[in-house]
Amino acid sequence: MVKAAERASVWLEGKGRRGGRGGGQPSGLDRDRITEVTVRLLDAEGLTKFSMRRLATELNVTAMSVYWYVDTKDDLLELALDTVYGELRLPDPEADEDWRDQLRTLAREYRALLVRHPWISPLAGTYLNIGPNSLAFSRVVQRVIRRTGLPAEGVTGAISAVFQFVYGYGTIEGHFFARVQDAGMTPDAWFQHAMKTVSESPSTAEVVDEAKDIMAARGGDTVEEMLERDFVFALDLLVAGIEAMVARGRR
Repeated sequence: MVKAAERASVWLEGKGRRGGRGGGQPSGLDRDRITEVTVRLLDAEGLTKFSMRRLATELNVTAMSVYWYVDTKDDLLELALDTVYGELRLPDPEADEDWRDQLRTLAREYRALLVRHPWISPLAGTYLNIGPNSLAFSRVVQRVIRRTGLPAEGVTGAISAVFQFVYGYGTIEGHFFARVQDAGMTPDAWFQHAMKTVSESPSTAEVVDEAKDIMAARGGDTVEEMLERDFVFALDLLVAGIEAMVARGRR
């Protein structure tokens, strides 16, 4: 049990980065390149198809060569996870900018990341997320939420409300686009096909019929527009909720 705890993260116990090439290590290979190719494979083939053997083939080395740089597959996946967190464009919480705008920026950035890399969703829920890029994101989120005026005891709840919503929304959206791509269809064609199928099924037609007015009011000519409108409205609800809680605390 202690042994498992010691391996809780690649970023602990000085495992965050290894030194240079030693005896028997392959030339032209380092951990940054291994991580870069790992991200590329995960984007192209998904998490379930990823293996150290598949990675070694892509790198044109033996599987054992990769272990000069990482101890386990988990370590490598954790490195890949933090690497893509580095894509996030973070606002400056000290800048003269409204916290609402900064919070929306963070939410949009996180959503886009989850959609670009659908494989990060399960990994973010598996690992400690304590790599440098992940910590930078967490630090900015915390500082922006502190600027809302919420009491200290409400900060983590507000962070959970906003970013667990974004995590769920981005995860479902990312998986939707991955499924559409696998089917060789456009998002709009897939959506129309799915709606036609459920509308004609006796077990689901009634529910679809009851929601027709909601779908019409939702607006949007494309799936992308519908997803964007829903996201913006939901995020506005959360911002309004934070504002309401701050106002309540001032009474």
